[in-house]
Amino acid sequence: MTGGERRASRASAGTGRTAPRWLAEAGINLDAWVRDYAYALRSQASGGIRRPTPRRYRLSTPESPSILLLPGIYETWTFMLPVADVLRAEGYDVHAVLDLGRNGGTIEDMAELVDAYIRREGIAHCMLVAHSKGGLIGKLLLARHNEAGVIQGLVAINTPFAGSPLARLLPFPALRVFRPRSPELVELAASREVDRNIVSIYGRFDPHIPGGSHLDGAHNIQLETRGHFRPLADPRVHGAVLEGVRHLTG
Repeated sequence: MTGGERRASRASAGTGRTAPRWLAEAGINLDAWVRDYAYALRSQASGGIRRPTPRRYRLSTPESPSILLLPGIYETWTFMLPVADVLRAEGYDVHAVLDLGRNGGTIEDMAELVDAYIRREGIAHCMLVAHSKGGLIGKLLLARHNEAGVIQGLVAINTPFAGSPLARLLPFPALRVFRPRSPELVELAASREVDRNIVSIYGRFDPHIPGGSHLDGAHNIQLETRGHFRPLADPRVHGAVLEGVRHLTG
């Protein structure tokens, strides 16, 4: 039980009445939202201080397809360290595409950087594991940059495949891609033939994506997690990522 769930339970017990379900759920979600942003701030600060080397996550003779990490907008690859640690422990050759930087460019520009990295490194087979915007980049790679079939699939965590209505409230140009019915999302949605090669993982509540991350035609895994950033450190998400990779490579 989370802190928010415990507080909702105590509030109900204190009044002797059962709180309306929607009110209790709202309280739990608000608590999850606060914890989510606190986690994001800690992770950004930790990545800047810790500065892990991407070479640590590489394997010289991997038996499984290589894994390329695709972080979300304004995130560096270190934001996905909890996922990278799990994948490396399972024997995967994990790649950080440093050229993405903080992933502030268009999804087309970022996809081209990843495609160039795959070619430069001579990667023969790989899987994409992505967070948020990284999943949009991953789907674009599958749709436009995979003629040779090097990319076997995409495991996406909390990706706004259908956009987010919250993007309309923010004036930043880099966030326009997340508006529902944006030209980029409409074009991606039309590439239905690659959806079968996607595993979409999402939780019960995502403050950034109110509509969730369900993708028709994909293998969808919904968990009882809450938040947009904090689930990256959740063992349930880690298990789902490993399940997704096995599903796409099995």
